[in-house]
Amino acid sequence: MPELRNFIVVANRLPVSAETDEDGVTTWTRSPGGLVSSLEPALRGGDAAWVGWSGRHAPDPYSTEDLGRELEAIPDGVGPCQLVEVELTREQLEGYYEGFSNSTLWPLYHDAIATPVYHRHQWEPYVEVNRRFAERVAEVAAEGATIWVHDYQLQLVPGMLRERRPDLRIGFFLHIPFPPLELFVQLPWRTEIVEGLLGADLVGFHTPLGAQNFLAVTKRLLGLATDETGADVGDINRSSGRRRVTVGAFPISIDTAEYDAIARTAEVQDAAKDIRAKLGDPRVVLLGVDRLDYTKGIDVRLKAFTELLADGSIAPGEAVFVQIATPSRENVEDYQRLRDEIELMVGRALGDHGVLGPPPIQYLHQPFERESLVAFYVAADVMLVTPYRDGMNLVAKEYIAARYEDTGALVLSEFTGAAVELPQAFQVNPYDADGVKQAIRDAMNADPADLRSRMKAMREHLFVYDVDRWATSFLAALEQSEADR
Repeated sequence: MPELRNFIVVANRLPVSAETDEDGVTTWTRSPGGLVSSLEPALRGGDAAWVGWSGRHAPDPYSTEDLGRELEAIPDGVGPCQLVEVELTREQLEGYYEGFSNSTLWPLYHDAIATPVYHRHQWEPYVEVNRRFAERVAEVAAEGATIWVHDYQLQLVPGMLRERRPDLRIGFFLHIPFPPLELFVQLPWRTEIVEGLLGADLVGFHTPLGAQNFLAVTKRLLGLATDETGADVGDINRSSGRRRVTVGAFPISIDTAEYDAIARTAEVQDAAKDIRAKLGDPRVVLLGVDRLDYTKGIDVRLKAFTELLADGSIAPGEAVFVQIATPSRENVEDYQRLRDEIELMVGRALGDHGVLGPPPIQYLHQPFERESLVAFYVAADVMLVTPYRDGMNLVAKEYIAARYEDTGALVLSEFTGAAVELPQAFQVNPYDADGVKQAIRDAMNADPADLRSRMKAMREHLFVYDVDRWATSFLAALEQSEADR
């Protein structure tokens, strides 16, 4: 049995992934993604655990002790953090993750950009897996421990934990948008989700709008008394008497200083120069970096750039647009179809507007290491971040952090959480193709002094509101909310 711990992070994935070779030997690698680095400072106290899925399928032989030793051997590991695996079968994963999480919740929470599917056979494994997570947490949590549950895959865990362990201090943070009432009520299991979230002492969102949407839902569906800071809960989760659930906005960020330092290294500087040279040293390099996802608006920026080429706003050879689209959820049909559509758009654009020499659009459907991405950030004059909907979008913040000379321009969708914090960006409505085209023209041709002023202000904000401030502020609010129970 794992040792009892006083601080536990609960997320769909562990901070390391298992890879098993043909001989059955399992090796562990650090998982990509910002959540690991975001929580690393809080995990270094020596009394922490992380509960999640490892990436392998049950039933496999598993040793928590061996996994802990492997973690210590990984450079830049996650400190003395005990890892607790929740074993999942392929069938459970298909229903819980590929099914309900990403075919129902993901599109619904992103303004139903794609049509959500509502299937009982996917809801049932979602409940089952959330219960397995709650049981594992209950097993390893010390009396009065602090539990931090993350994201849309685990929205039932707080309520399930509250029933099992009312002594725990429970926080939940949603890393994607929370939809408005009129969309959320489409969900057949809407009440169960809300009651699950209300098992927490603190429910956090990226923006004030997300918090307001959730409070509106709790009031409408459960008739709870709410105000701007939370809701009063009665017998939900079998709690005795009245209980206060705090609701608030905690915009996640990045390690700004780290990205700034990486951008200044000679290796990244040389790589950025090499990127521009391979692109033919155009006057302007435009860049998009996204997971290949239908919410990201890759299609709208491709359409806008292609039309700028067609109408002569961008002269042949003047600009090159580089779109990096890292593979994502390739077993999900919507994502397979999106890849085909994007590649068709790129092919048509190159056929219609290509010239001798470097093509005006470079499309890279592959993953990149962080240092390589930073080199692209340094090389790019204009960053295009145009999601139709996004909880935050850390790529926008990473680009700003890498622009240590206060140069460059950010074209940013107004429907991202980042837009609330970065009013100096060239903000656009991604549904307005002409508006996106105009923003690209404005960013490409802006006065350098204006660009410097904008970038300087955005960088100053991010150095103050970095990832450490996000984690610290959430945990401080969680401690206070539990004290006010």
